[in-house]
Amino acid sequence: MEITTPRGPARVDLEEPADPRLLLVLTHGSAGGVDAPDLLAVRDAALAAGFGVARVTQAFRLAGARAPGSPARQDEAWEAVLTELRAHRPGLPLVQGGRSNGARVACRTAAAVGAAAVVALAFPLHPPGRPGTSRAGELRGAGVDVLVVNGDRDPFGVPDAADAARLVVLPGEGHDLKRDPARVGGIVAEWLGHYALTREPS
Repeated sequence: MEITTPRGPARVDLEEPADPRLLLVLTHGSAGGVDAPDLLAVRDAALAAGFGVARVTQAFRLAGARAPGSPARQDEAWEAVLTELRAHRPGLPLVQGGRSNGARVACRTAAAVGAAAVVALAFPLHPPGRPGTSRAGELRGAGVDVLVVNGDRDPFGVPDAADAARLVVLPGEGHDLKRDPARVGGIVAEWLGHYALTREPS
């Protein structure tokens, strides 16, 4: 489906089981798309656990821009998408997240959209080679629990455990988290269970 935002249309690929217990909304980084190996692995694991998954191609990407633009504009467009998705599934717990730049967006907007938690894959703590330019404040400012999954070889750095509800550092993984995507998916799906609706056995 396409959703209109103040920055143009965004595309949502929504996949759900018959009776989802949670809606996970994921997005891409400033480069790449929603078919990144880690995002697909998270989708597969979440669906297998009974959660709905929406993968969002942001408006800047559909418009052909090579960069997301200012955080304020990117966040404005993201919040419009989440408002529409919330209306689709009112009352369902919402967790949002993404990889790299998408993880930053999810942290910055979590409180505004009423997310229960955030999944931050390959959170870019700082630009490569510039460790003094920290973005840890975005993690601390999310206002909800944040799961961070990073590789220990990520040139964008690894956040501190104190800045997230849970930090998982995967040995041998870089920024793309593509050596063992299924492991990433399993970590995320297990963590999502803490925020999902509990269904009574039939």
